[in-house]
Amino acid sequence: MFARVGATSGSPLQWPFSSESALSSSLTSSTSSGPIAPSKAAFYFILITVAFDFLAFGIIAPVLPDLIRQFQGGDFVRASAITGYFGLAWATMQFIFSPLLGAWSDRFGRRPVILISCFGLAIDYVFMALAPSLRWLFVGRLISGITTSNVATAFAYVTDVTPPEKRAKAFGLISAAFGLGFIVGPAVGGYLGNMNLRFPFWAAAALSLANAIYGYFILPESLPPERRAKSAWHMANPLGALSLLRSHPELAGLSVVVTLYYLAHNSLPSMWALYTEYRYAWSRRDVGFSLALVGVCATLVSGVLVGPIVKRFGERRSLLSGLLFGFLGFAGFALAARGWIILSVIPFIALWGIAAPAIQSLMSRRVDPSSQGKLQGAINSLRAVTGMAGPPLFTQIFAIAISPKYAIHLPGAPYFLAALLLMSSLLLAVYVTRTRAASPASEPVSSTSA
Repeated sequence: MFARVGATSGSPLQWPFSSESALSSSLTSSTSSGPIAPSKAAFYFILITVAFDFLAFGIIAPVLPDLIRQFQGGDFVRASAITGYFGLAWATMQFIFSPLLGAWSDRFGRRPVILISCFGLAIDYVFMALAPSLRWLFVGRLISGITTSNVATAFAYVTDVTPPEKRAKAFGLISAAFGLGFIVGPAVGGYLGNMNLRFPFWAAAALSLANAIYGYFILPESLPPERRAKSAWHMANPLGALSLLRSHPELAGLSVVVTLYYLAHNSLPSMWALYTEYRYAWSRRDVGFSLALVGVCATLVSGVLVGPIVKRFGERRSLLSGLLFGFLGFAGFALAARGWIILSVIPFIALWGIAAPAIQSLMSRRVDPSSQGKLQGAINSLRAVTGMAGPPLFTQIFAIAISPKYAIHLPGAPYFLAALLLMSSLLLAVYVTRTRAASPASEPVSSTSA
């Protein structure tokens, strides 16, 4: 939720996964025949689909670690380690199925992919609400990773039905839906979870089912048969675009900066509930409202501050200052001895979001227009890989840091590591972008060199 690479104008920050690569790929994939006649009802459905996806995800965010801990008899150490594996499983399904669902939508149409995903997500939340054991809950999390991979298809649908000159406004509305879903979701989930750990899963199931039924009657197909791909399997490789990142030294260096950025980011969704409940004895309602606060701060930064800051100080300074804010935020999380202190540090983490659009813009300057979609695919692949590596890394460190087996008791260890990763990212960014600071008018790399 907290970080998202977007346009330089900024966009709401999210932690489950980001869809700017889907947005960019969709923008570059529209055909010469132009968009179909837009339907307000269809567009509103897509808007609701995106909002409900993140609302449902946000609803269970404060309670899933607690449900895992309940299955482990209240053991924080074991629950922390297992929560990391749950995060790894979910991210792996996203990594595999996001490009697959995108390819299937190119081949068979957007409507069936979106509706099947919505119905599948509703069934999965019911499955998780009824899960009698940890293994069943784990299977449900695997299915959730698959069924929430429909966001790329939703963005492609908007591209199909929206003229190019109106897409910026359309995607702005969808970005607002992202932010709204994850601001409201955790607060609702924390409130319901305080009453019963299973209630948030039932609420998420009801939202997804209502969305699916509504879409069945409202949503038309946006991709007519004559515009569908005969075979889109060649686009289903999530690692296929990474070769582009080696095409220029500065681009390669910035890709390492992005990797460290995303790896540090994974400490937030995987650790927040466990960390705050263990260290500050927060209730699920406290966790939910704190996540909502993060969403509000992040949305204000991305929606109000990013554009003016990047315009005033430039991409390089914005990137470096954003990474510095992120370092200070994570260090503050690790050192915060009281719950009110960690809440006061949240604005620093929100200001970390300034770095994301700045680095996106710097990287895009080293790629010509015909390779922008490939660049977004490469960035999304980096995000997916760190999304698989991050949760088990940070939760295992937390499990070790709080285990009575070891002499050192350091619950802030995962956030110390995140701060170290961001400091490394900052130092590397200073080095990599020094040439651009000296010659800001350098030209993008050509497609032949890419």
